[in-house]
Order: sequence, then structure tokens, then C-alpha cells
Amino acid sequence: MTDHEERPGAGQDRAAQDRAEQESAAHDRAEHTHAQQDDARRDHAQDPAHRDHAPDPAQQDPARQEAVGGTGRGTRQDIGAQVSTGKEKAGAPEVAIPELVIISGMSGAGRSTAAKCLEDLGWFVVDNLPPALIPTMVELGARSQGNVARIAVVVDVRGRRFFDNLRESLADLDARGVTRRIVFLESSDDTLVRRFEGVRRPHPLQGDGRIVDGIAAERELLRELRGDADLVIDTSSLNVHELRAKMDAQFAGEEEPELRATVMSFGFKYGLPVDADLVVDMRFLPNPHWVPELRPYTGLNEEVASYVFNRPGAKEFLDRYTELLRLVAAGYRREGKRYVTIAVGCTGGKHRSVAMSEKLAARLVAEGVETVVVHRDMGRE
Repeated sequence: MTDHEERPGAGQDRAAQDRAEQESAAHDRAEHTHAQQDDARRDHAQDPAHRDHAPDPAQQDPARQEAVGGTGRGTRQDIGAQVSTGKEKAGAPEVAIPELVIISGMSGAGRSTAAKCLEDLGWFVVDNLPPALIPTMVELGARSQGNVARIAVVVDVRGRRFFDNLRESLADLDARGVTRRIVFLESSDDTLVRRFEGVRRPHPLQGDGRIVDGIAAERELLRELRGDADLVIDTSSLNVHELRAKMDAQFAGEEEPELRATVMSFGFKYGLPVDADLVVDMRFLPNPHWVPELRPYTGLNEEVASYVFNRPGAKEFLDRYTELLRLVAAGYRREGKRYVTIAVGCTGGKHRSVAMSEKLAARLVAEGVETVVVHRDMGRE
């Protein structure tokens, strides 16, 4: 073999050697570049004018971004969020856990009345919820962003298949820090028997026995829960209004129970509203229907309203009836009545009753009464 003849495979060895040298040179250049970048970053960070605005090295170096799992578009917060420490949301507002009231007690003792009272006070009420689902209900309320701040749950023997889960649910709620109270409605056996006989319904636990058998079985089933109750109300000698007053005293706070009013205009020729609590008649005032230029309009029109209230007796009626409603509203609150419908009538329900309803509703709003105006027959002619 001559000096100019290459041994077999020598070309392949030389090509491999060349590739290795090229890769080594590229690696050296990369290391040199990284070193320069590190020096530049170090000098930049030491400069007081730029120290507070020094860029993140991981953002400038794609290789380092990849090393920490970044995509080249993440910020420092994105990278840090990949490992949860349980403190990332330390400054975020805490989730508001709803207040919870569990209503239970003897059948016929007034559980439904107590639940309706809380509902009128703005509580979210769930009737006959299985005890095992109470923590889930509270969790859903916590997710409502404050829309459901108070929850009342009625638990009774109709859910006796789930009653064994109640103590476990209560322990779960205590572990979560949920503020909860148990209200137990009690009544004597004689009173309960009279109430069941009065509505001619069997006791839910009497089966083939008598009402007293069902009452005895229920007392035994609820004995332990009664001992854990935060509030026990004996309704043996209470009527519905007195029970409402007791619930208001416990849960309404210092605020007076809210009264809601509906002021409804109507036409007598179409019949009285069946849901009216109070009815007043505006037919003692002249009818704008007989004024040609006012006939096409309604009591919402300023000219019609001005015509009505410039008639003798209109303003006096509004003032005195407002005083009467102030007196009646106070009595309604004492008796636990939360809703009142005031019907204001005239012949067709178009002019006088509409104008008076609008003014009366404005007076009620000024008195702090939540008021809705409904014109039942306006536009009906």
C-alpha cells in the first residue's frame, strides 16, 4: 500500500473525527456565551439603577427555562406555582363559610313554622335534607361567593334511614369550623295528640299503632339530639305568632323583622283581587275618564296624576292612609306577618287607582317598607 493509498474505513474515521471536533467547538462557544451572559447579568444586577428591574435569568435563557419545566413564556410566578407550598394564596380573601341552623324536633311541634320564619328572615332553607348531605350543602353555600350566607336545614324522622349519619355530619362540620346551631321543637304528648287529631293525619312513626305510640317512638329516636340542642322551644302553649316571635328574638338580631308590601291597583268592574289584605276605594274622587283630553292616558301620566291629586280629599286621604298603614305595619311585625297586599281600586283600574298606588308606594318606601307596585287592570279596557 502506497503513501497515497488510504486504508479501508479511514474516510469514515476522519469524518467522525471532524464531526466530534465541530461539536466540541460548538460546545466551547456555547459555554463562552453563557459565561459572558452570566457576567453581564451580574454586572447589571450590581448596578443600583437596574437592581430592582433585573430580568429573570430563566426568562433570558431558553435552556434554563426548559430545565425548570418552563415553556419560554412563563413568568417567575408560573414557575413557582408548579410546586404547591400551601401558601400561594395567603393574601387572597378567605372563603366565607355559611352559618348553619339545624331544625329538628317532634312532629307537630312547629318545625315547618320555624323554618318559614327563618326563610322570611333571609335564610336559605332546605326541608328534610338527609343528614349525610349537610356538609355538602354547606360546601355549596361556601362556593356561592357570599350569596348563601345562612343555611337552615330541617331534619326529622321522615329521614330516619339517614339519621344515624347525623352525628358523623356534625363532627365533620365541627372539624371545618362551621358555626352551627341545633333548634329543637318540643311539645307535650297531649298537645301533639290534639294537633294530629285536629288535622286527621297519622303520626309518621305510629305504623299500625296509635298516635301515642308514634310519639313515644319519636321521642326515643330524638332523645340524644335533644340533649345536644342549642335551643329548645316548647310550643305546647304557643300559637303560630308566638312561635314566630321566639324565632325572631333568636335569629333576627337587633333589626326589626322586615315587612314587604305589594300595592296593587285594580278595577272594581273586573273583580276584587283575591290575595288582598287591605282594600281602599278611589271612586270618591272625580273620574278623569270623563275629561276628553285625559281619557286616553293612565294614572302614570303626570297630567292625570295632577288632576287626581288636585281634587278635594285626595291629598288628605293619602296622608291619613299613610298614617294608618304605619300603625298597621307595626302590628303586622309584632304578629310575625311579613307580607301585605294593599289593593287600591277605582272603576276601571286605569286612572285614579293607578295614580294613588304610585304615590302610596312612594310613601311606604320612605317608611322603610320594601314595596312592589302592580297595576293589574291597566291597559285591559
